Amino acid sequence: MDINLTPILTSWPFLLKALGMTIFVSVMSTALGFVIGTLVGALRTYGGRMTNVMLGFYVDSMRAIPLLVILVWTFFAFPLLIGASINAVTAGIAGLGLHLGAYVSETIRAGLTSVRRNQMQAALALGMSRFQAIRTIILPQAIIRMLPALGSLFVIAIKDSAIASVIAVPELLRQTQIVAGKTFRPFELYTAAMLAYFILCYPVARGVDRLYRRFSHLGSS
Repeated sequence: MDINLTPILTSWPFLLKALGMTIFVSVMSTALGFVIGTLVGALRTYGGRMTNVMLGFYVDSMRAIPLLVILVWTFFAFPLLIGASINAVTAGIAGLGLHLGAYVSETIRAGLTSVRRNQMQAALALGMSRFQAIRTIILPQAIIRMLPALGSLFVIAIKDSAIASVIAVPELLRQTQIVAGKTFRPFELYTAAMLAYFILCYPVARGVDRLYRRFSHLGSS
């Protein structure tokens, strides 16, 4: 089989822009998922039984429904519900973020409950509010313990951004498909896309692992 890199060389500005979109969608959806997951995880841990039950339904729903279905529903069905259109990028970020948030929340909840309960009791005895105790004492320790699991989730978030191609988000996989369809060189183009995802994900995975090894002692209690 002959290898022809000409389609990649001639289309690199188009593909580079798509790579930028992949990074943008990944970063925004990861940030949204982390915020949602942190709030949901903390509220499920410290918010009481009813809060736990209600937010648990959200978590179980997001984990039970395929991401592809969530993205399609967010882009095609949700606008009918609110009576306003949503562009593909916004729908992609929202769908990816909501889905990721459910998994992050369970990681956060596990991390918070791993910190010994007497630390919360000691903080309350010193006059701290529950929120201050969580923010300054419990959460910093829990975050260190959760780094390996959160790192894996963030890598998954980058890879899952490719699924947003089904709702026409102009990210790397979708734009690669367009170029491959025009040039009939799928091997070179999809191989290049695969390498691009690897280059994005590998440093994140190794970086989080390195960060954890450096600061793991701060999470011990």
